[in-house]
Formats: sequence, C-alpha cells, structure tokens
Amino acid sequence: MITRHLRARLKGWGGVGAMATACALALVFALVLTCAGAPTGAAQQPAGQSVSHAARADEDCADPEKQTLPPSTADGPTIEAIKNREGEKRKLIVGVDQNSYRWGYRDPNSGEGGTLEGFDIDLVHRIAEDILGDRDAVQFKAIPTDQRIPAIQAGRVDMVVRTMTINCDRLEDVAFSAPYFKTGQQVLAPKSSPVEGYDETLADQEICTATGSTAYTKLEADKKAGKLPESTDIRTTVPNQLDCLVRLQLGEVDAVVTDGALAASQAAQDPTVQLKGEAFTAEYYGVAMKKDADDLVRRVNRILVDFREDTTDGWQDAYTKWLSATLGADASRSEPPPPEYLSEG
Repeated sequence: MITRHLRARLKGWGGVGAMATACALALVFALVLTCAGAPTGAAQQPAGQSVSHAARADEDCADPEKQTLPPSTADGPTIEAIKNREGEKRKLIVGVDQNSYRWGYRDPNSGEGGTLEGFDIDLVHRIAEDILGDRDAVQFKAIPTDQRIPAIQAGRVDMVVRTMTINCDRLEDVAFSAPYFKTGQQVLAPKSSPVEGYDETLADQEICTATGSTAYTKLEADKKAGKLPESTDIRTTVPNQLDCLVRLQLGEVDAVVTDGALAASQAAQDPTVQLKGEAFTAEYYGVAMKKDADDLVRRVNRILVDFREDTTDGWQDAYTKWLSATLGADASRSEPPPPEYLSEG
C-alpha cells in the first residue's frame, strides 16, 4: 500500500532504492550471524575476578566518558583467554556494523562479498595488531544496534566497536574504554521537509530511532518533559539504525534522529536528505567490553592513547581517510578531549 509520503519521495531515487534493498538484505544476514551463538573459545572471566573499578563507575556516573580504567600493557585473564585460542580460532572476536557508510560497511567494489571497511574497522585492526600481533587476526560479527549489549554479556564477542555511545545506563551492563570519537544527536530529514531541527517544527512529524539507542532515550525523556511538541510521534523504533534511513526513503517516517556522525554519512549516500539543525547533545563513542574484563579495558585504553598520538597511521589519518568527506576537513569538533580515568585509590 502506498503510504501518505511515498508518492512524493520516490521520484528520482534510482539507485538509492536498490541500495535500500541491498541494505535490508544485509541486515537480515547480520541478524542471522548475531543469533548464531557464541563461538568456541569466547573469552570467559574466572569466578571471583575483581570488578572494583566497574562497581565504582556505577556508583558515581556524572561523567560517563570518564568512568574507565587507566591504560596498561599488561596481560590478564581476558587477554590470555584470547591469546590461548587454538589455530584458526586465535582471533579477536568483535561486534561491528556492516551497513554504516564510512564507519563499518562492505565496499561493493572491493571484490566478492565486499571488504569490511571504515573508521571503526581500522580501529579494530589496530587493537588486533597490538594484542595478537596480526592486524587481520579478527573475526568480525555483524551486530544490530539493539544487540550490542546482549552480544557482549553472552560472550559472543570480546568487544563491540560500533559507533556506541558511552552513557550511564549502559555502564550498568558493560565496561567502556575511554572515548575515541565525539558526536551528538541530530535530525535527518528530506531536503524538502518543513523540519528545521530539533525544535517546534517536529510537531505532527513521525520520527524513527533505533531500539535501545541514545536517540530514543533522549526523545522519550524530552517528550515526557514537554521539551518536544506533544504531537511529535516517536513510536517508530527499529532493531538497526539503518532501517530508519530505509523507512525515511520509503516515506514511512518524516525524520530520523541519530548520531550526527552517522547521519552525515547517510546524507552522503542519499542526496535527497540532509542534516537539519545543529547537534543537540554531546556524546562520545567508546569500545564496549564485559564489565569484569579489566585487563582488556586497560589494554584498549593504552591502544587508544597510541592511536591518537600516532602521526603516520593514527586517529587523524583514519578521520581524513573515512570521515573528512562527510564531516569536513577540520577534525577538531570530532576529536574527544584528553582522556580521564578512574582513580586507582
């Protein structure tokens, strides 16, 4: 059945419609991978492992991006379990996205099946090289937005590197590294839309967000507090954030709210949509791991320090390669502040 918006928006889509179909198929494939269960050899923590720092992070969460452990190069039980995997299974198991353009996506022009590429993927290779001595010693697992935390808790992955915002609610369930990217929530809508940003122009508009996303949490809180027009419809949620773009393309929703860094990449894929207004939150992406994986958290934080300081193959190079075309050449707005860590005392 043709929706109330579909006829107006289908004109001129051409290859974008095909892209949407391909993305939908990829999402089905990702969900199958996620539901396949934990691979043999997934890192497990021994009983009684100290979680003192994680517990303290839960107690006081004024600044969630600072609730992480100081860097260290030392191996511990989590890293040893990863290193002790045998044969072909001796890989870092990482939950990623395969549909977020320039973050984690399959390049259709890179051969059969498409090579997984993007900013997050470069970071994963960097972590694997440090821990296992081989940047390609990675088993990638495509994880939908709403399965990131369950995949970590169930031990299906060692970590998730998937444009995942650090916040206090999530710190109750997983541990995070220090921030590796700064962003904020923004509105994405058709260029012809009357929506101007996160304001009164969202009245009578249907907004799509991903289930379990910080975007939905923000919209729900603002709706209850009267900061959004009463007529704004926020009921549409989907398992994977990219599903929102597909629904927007099909005219089933009026706008999408998501991280500005992701929305900019989506706008680059589709010339009929654009970011509306400025970011209305300040958020940070982090690498998510099990709460008791202290040694792995510390090692990742050490790797992130090196990644940011590296002038030949580091954070700035990854930004220039993958994100400058969509976020602009000036990386200063996206680079997180110097990391702060929990006190050892």
